[in-house]
Amino acid sequence: MSTPRHPDARVARIVERFESLSRADLPRLGELYAADAQFKDPFHDVRGVASIAAVFAHMFDTLDAPRFVVRDIVVQANQCFLTWDFVFGMRRFARGEQTIHGGSHLRLAADGRIAVHRDYWDAAEELYAKLPLVGALMRWLQRRARS
Repeated sequence: MSTPRHPDARVARIVERFESLSRADLPRLGELYAADAQFKDPFHDVRGVASIAAVFAHMFDTLDAPRFVVRDIVVQANQCFLTWDFVFGMRRFARGEQTIHGGSHLRLAADGRIAVHRDYWDAAEELYAKLPLVGALMRWLQRRARS
């Protein structure tokens, strides 16, 4: 499945940057995010480019070959919603490639940079359930809840 492209140049630029993001890009995140941008996901709630860069740096420090694949794009005025797959390897567990399915709600500043970035994904289903011991416990709990 190829990544959709959007005619909105601001959004197309953001999608391209996310899909090609590397550790070398972190010093230039100010080109993508407004200086006082907010980033929130199930584990973080930070403000400012340096703090956002630290979140991405931690991602590169702890995971093997992390990358985003944007699947869908919806744009309305200064907002967009992206659905994506986050693909990575887990260094502590030799389990091969993992995928988290999620979405990002982005509010854009007047200059096209991201002012608010909120990620939505189910940490229990998409991450914890894939860990060896925790995953077994979560599957057991899910079976118990269904019965």
